[in-house]
Amino acid sequence: MQSIADCYRKVSKDCIKFIRSQETSKVKFKNKEKMIKSFLIPVSFWIYERTSKSKPYIIGLAGGQGTGKTTISSILKIILAKYFKLNVFKISIDDLYKTRKDRLKLSRKIHPLLMTRGVPGTHDIVYMSSFIKKVKSNNFYSYKLPKFNKAIDDRLKKNNWYLVKKKPDVIIFEGWCVGARAENNSTLKKTINSLEKKEDKKMIWRKFVNQELKATYKKLYSKLDCLLFLKANSFKLLQNWRLQQEAKLKLISKNKKNSKIMSKNEVLTFMQTYQRVTQNMFKYAPKYSSIILNLNSNHQIKSIKYNK
Repeated sequence: MQSIADCYRKVSKDCIKFIRSQETSKVKFKNKEKMIKSFLIPVSFWIYERTSKSKPYIIGLAGGQGTGKTTISSILKIILAKYFKLNVFKISIDDLYKTRKDRLKLSRKIHPLLMTRGVPGTHDIVYMSSFIKKVKSNNFYSYKLPKFNKAIDDRLKKNNWYLVKKKPDVIIFEGWCVGARAENNSTLKKTINSLEKKEDKKMIWRKFVNQELKATYKKLYSKLDCLLFLKANSFKLLQNWRLQQEAKLKLISKNKKNSKIMSKNEVLTFMQTYQRVTQNMFKYAPKYSSIILNLNSNHQIKSIKYNK
């Protein structure tokens, strides 16, 4: 019988190696072993029990900026592939951002704030919708999906895109607004930060983003088989974690041309574009998510709740 202890023995080396690759001299992950053994291996067993050889099991993994989505989804992929021998494909909604050129057109046509990548409406989610449709069919051969480089704030050239050669057993689709739902139009009227007050007085940007969630994104998210939600305690905490991310990106991109690394003030302004949808998810996502992973202020999983 497969057991958590047996699984840990077989995957811990690879998981810890990956976690260390994400650390910097200043930012270290604590309680690595507990996170893997007590939380992520049990989640992997839960996923494995729901997989089928006839069609891919599609997982949405959501959480605010800096919650550790990339790390957690990567570890889940390692466990599912190494121990359960599943073919796992992982992609972030961030890879689906529209190009700078396309966002410029959008910003001129609808609202200047849409030049800033992030909110619903700034992704080419038709790629993901088409991929899911194709991968569920009987005649899947291979498929290409875009990759985005945040350091240059633009999509990579096609020869650097993901190439999915074989139908996956599991697809992990992670992102800050994956699974997000539209809010009532009545609540859109009240501004929640200085950016909305100054830049979106006529509510054009807010209404556009909300409508995108209500239509195109809702249709895509309806194709998810489950949703895992990483829940932080506050938006302030997310701001601190996002600043750590940018500092790390700065180290990685040092001396590179065309780098679009943001300053502290730019990060905080940038995050105001995320605030409304993020806070709405704080409130409602735990009610409709399959699994909620509660995070403490030290970036660690402190508890887990299975809804279904």
